[in-house]
Amino acid sequence: MGVSGCGKTTVGAIVAGRLGWPFEEGDALHPQANIEKMAAGHPLTDADRWPWLAKVADWIDERLDAGESGLITCSALKRSYRDLINREGSGLTFVFLAGSRETIAARLAARHEHFMRPSLLDSQFADLEEPAADEPAIRVDIGPPAAEIAELIIEDLGLAGRA
Repeated sequence: MGVSGCGKTTVGAIVAGRLGWPFEEGDALHPQANIEKMAAGHPLTDADRWPWLAKVADWIDERLDAGESGLITCSALKRSYRDLINREGSGLTFVFLAGSRETIAARLAARHEHFMRPSLLDSQFADLEEPAADEPAIRVDIGPPAAEIAELIIEDLGLAGRA
């Protein structure tokens, strides 16, 4: 989880690959209207996000109900979003990829062929509510290279022996 450009897809794919887990890019679950809205430079509203977040939660619930592990990317910027995503109340850990606005803005400026416009970064940071101590989450700084971040996540989750 984290704002656009923090490395969710890159790091998530590495972690899932090393653990042999199913991986889903949460952005692929957005309705076309959401993608068009962001591509036009307009931030999503909560009303835009709720149906998408429900799809993310459905994907997670399917894994949990089957007794499987998995990894899905999702901005999950607000606690209310994370509460919906974690509607079963257990079996889920959020990994918050945290970085400065300047670092992430530089990454977004270098990224091409993505519908999320760099101009929307401020709206993402405005919505961001970092996970609280009572949420099932770990915080990881995005400073190191993606492979190192993935290893830190695997270690922090106690999964080093499974990778």
